[in-house]
Amino acid sequence: MPPLAALGAIALAGLLAGQAATKDPDQRLERTCFQTGAPYADRLNLRADVAIVYGIDAGMPGRIATWRERGYRIHVMTGVSWGEYQDYLYGRFDGANHEDEAQTERSGARISHGGDVYYMCPGPAYGRFLCVGVQRALDAGADAIHLEEPEFWVRGGWSEGFKREWRARYNEDWVPPDSSPDAQWRASSLKYFLYRRALQQVFDYVQRYNRRTGRQVRCYVPTHSLLNYAHWRIVSPESSLAQLDGCDGYIAQVWTGTARTPNMFRGAVRERTFETAFLEYGAMQNLVRATGRRVWYLNDPVEDNPNHDWGDYRRNWESTLVASMLQPEVWRYEVMPWPERVWRGQYPSAEDRARRVPIPPTYATELQAVINALAQANQRPVRWDCGTQGIGVIVSDSLMFQRAGPGASDGHMSHFYGLALPLLMRGVPVQPVQLENVGASGYLRGLRALVLTYQGMKPLTPDVHDRLAAWVRAGGVLVVWDDDSDAFNAVREWWNTDLNRFDTPRKHLFERLGLGAGRGPGTYRVGRGTVVFVAEDPVALARAADGGQRLIDELRGALEPRGVAWRETGHLLLRRGALLAAAGLAESPRAGALLHGRFVNLFDANLPVLTRVELTPRSRYLLVDLDALAESGPRLVAAACRALPTRSPADELSCIVEGVADTRAVVLVRFPRAPGRVELDGQPVTDTRYDAANRLLWVRFPNEARARTLRVFP
Repeated sequence: MPPLAALGAIALAGLLAGQAATKDPDQRLERTCFQTGAPYADRLNLRADVAIVYGIDAGMPGRIATWRERGYRIHVMTGVSWGEYQDYLYGRFDGANHEDEAQTERSGARISHGGDVYYMCPGPAYGRFLCVGVQRALDAGADAIHLEEPEFWVRGGWSEGFKREWRARYNEDWVPPDSSPDAQWRASSLKYFLYRRALQQVFDYVQRYNRRTGRQVRCYVPTHSLLNYAHWRIVSPESSLAQLDGCDGYIAQVWTGTARTPNMFRGAVRERTFETAFLEYGAMQNLVRATGRRVWYLNDPVEDNPNHDWGDYRRNWESTLVASMLQPEVWRYEVMPWPERVWRGQYPSAEDRARRVPIPPTYATELQAVINALAQANQRPVRWDCGTQGIGVIVSDSLMFQRAGPGASDGHMSHFYGLALPLLMRGVPVQPVQLENVGASGYLRGLRALVLTYQGMKPLTPDVHDRLAAWVRAGGVLVVWDDDSDAFNAVREWWNTDLNRFDTPRKHLFERLGLGAGRGPGTYRVGRGTVVFVAEDPVALARAADGGQRLIDELRGALEPRGVAWRETGHLLLRRGALLAAAGLAESPRAGALLHGRFVNLFDANLPVLTRVELTPRSRYLLVDLDALAESGPRLVAAACRALPTRSPADELSCIVEGVADTRAVVLVRFPRAPGRVELDGQPVTDTRYDAANRLLWVRFPNEARARTLRVFP
């Protein structure tokens, strides 16, 4: 796709008389979406490709109709683990009372999302109940179904429904999940299974519907990242969903609310929103890489906590937005959840926190400029400016299994962050590599080194060790950082049952590598690859004042003899065609970078041209590189509205513009000379500025939630 706007003419069709719907020929690609519980309103008119209508209640078809009439593609989303499901809870669905399926704590308290909207322990009938509401969405013509947030709290597991499932699954009496590491592991494994079963019931139902009708309704699972769920002590099926029949992919629910969760680096526990978001988005991409599934990245201009000020929301949104753009394999975005709380919400003023104020006009304009750019994120070429590439830290879904009970893993998730943050803070775009996916064809392609610990997680199946061993023998570098002290090594699992008699899963891995289970610390040649074993707890790296320098030394020492040049930077920068996403790293031992050129700053409502961009600590940029745009006549560069070029004479520019009502639009056009006139629906536009040196024209006008034609004449 050409940078930011197609060159030449784009055929437009389907302009509805008197309505705001504009048919974008690329809308079928479903590049951008948003979710909402509200019917259409001019104030919510984001002009994304897809409106995801929330809820499977009786009013849902009516809400769908309001969005479809305005030209949006329609998906439907509902909660899997909670919702307004009182008909199921109290027996009105099937005559059986299901209150004992509410997730329950040791104290007997039910875990609630508010009132009697409980998080559920899904019994066999629960999936059938969800299918009733899903059928309502299918009847209303939804193109896709989103079943969001399959969540079972670690602190749950005491309900009678859960005890029944325990007995059925394990053929033994239930024991309190917090009574031993083994009980906690088995409880979490059961929770993982139950939501996978419930989702498969709905996926199967939709697939039967597709076969019966000839339609191709897709199914997605919007879900937090594995890293966040483990950190927040929630169990969810995560990577296993990609193996289920009928699962088409995920929405990566990463936003300020998840990414600002404090973690530890250099012994300091604090919010690291950008760095955490980068790792969360990376973990979500690695759920689907090489599986053929689709992933969308969520961004949220505010967050669930309504008590921050707009400046806080804006800074953190920019951090998560840049982090999402630094994942070049993904180019689909949920541009916001709940636009009603962004455009209609009021939040504390930074000057007077007792006073709540609506969204600042400049933020409203900035948001629309970025949303319009996200629709054009699938650009080539892709080029990094960063530290050494091709390094991953292995993660497993079992990170969620060790979060409570005796021997629980580190509260700050330092068994992961202690390995990942030392790399990321040095500009290394480290990837969380999903252990369950290593058998997928091509999944490990491009990875030079992997870092692994079984502190805080365990391999769920033995076959992953054969895959890792084959990768090492083919030339990979595996760094194992583990002192074998984890209490969960002793849980009843495959490495210590039947024919296996290993104290730890690491020893089974070393057997498969040909090193022998008893091999001690050191560096070893395995085939054409290398294994480095450091018999220490990775949590200590997060507490180290030197920021994990020992890990860096080990990696560098293993890679450089193999001809891999080690590089560290104080920034991450990715070019996606004419788009540049960049971040300065606040806790890096390296200095940032200085960019020279001509760049349009999309994080500024005025869309200014910068000739010098300094990547200082905590700086965030989303830029359009003017010098990367093809030199060929008038063209759109950026727009704080949806702007679609239309057919026009070669020396003119014409486009359809449409945006959120009661906001300010700015459209930036490259134009070879000062324009003769600018018109909007045939009326002159006087708020313009022309920069002859850069041949750029800024056009400003109030956004309206209807299609209008903007024309620039020579």
